[in-house]
Amino acid sequence: MIWEDEGFIISKSKFRENAIILEVFTNQFGKVNGIVYGGTSRKIKNYLQLTNKIFIVYNSKNENKIGYFKTELLEVVAPKYFDDKNKILCLNAISSMLRVLLPENQSYKNIYLSLEKFFNSLNKKDWLIQYLNWEINLITSLGFGFDFDIKKITDLNSKKTYNLKIDSIDYKIPSFLLSKKFNDISQQELHKGLNFCRNLMENKFFIPNNIKLPQSRKFLENKFLKVS
Repeated sequence: MIWEDEGFIISKSKFRENAIILEVFTNQFGKVNGIVYGGTSRKIKNYLQLTNKIFIVYNSKNENKIGYFKTELLEVVAPKYFDDKNKILCLNAISSMLRVLLPENQSYKNIYLSLEKFFNSLNKKDWLIQYLNWEINLITSLGFGFDFDIKKITDLNSKKTYNLKIDSIDYKIPSFLLSKKFNDISQQELHKGLNFCRNLMENKFFIPNNIKLPQSRKFLENKFLKVS
């Protein structure tokens, strides 16, 4: 089987002396693993950074065995933010989440397009709000989402947090997530939004499947967004 696609690198690991195993979230084929021979060479390894966008040619003689990648850099992502610890932390969280949450070889074009859109907004002032929007889209696209009839909430504009029940579990959800008004969101409200999304993902996916939430996602929420 041979195909071509573009995608974002979400993990890499050493394989033998001069090769690596690359995990890529592609546009058409979803999450795919492949061996890159010569991947440890200086010429190639310099652009095989997490979240970088690459073009790949995939070749596999047996669909039950891991195939091979030929790679070409399309767009640099992570190296542009090596001097910004918070954004690198965010990119690491995204890579870890996709690696854990996505099944292999299943297309998720909506998630891919929203990820591409977020990476294009990472240099903007409101990038944290953009990330929260991306995470909500991820949750919804994977079938773990939430949907409320806000018309039934009469005091939507007077409260910043609501206690709501989803599948018999109580959550505290910031009102801006219900009204979908993301203007002038405070750092404290952002933290509450991330806290809600984390709790929802843990209860919907991680805990039932006995999987731990990636540490990088916890750091993203707590290290620099936590408000004392």
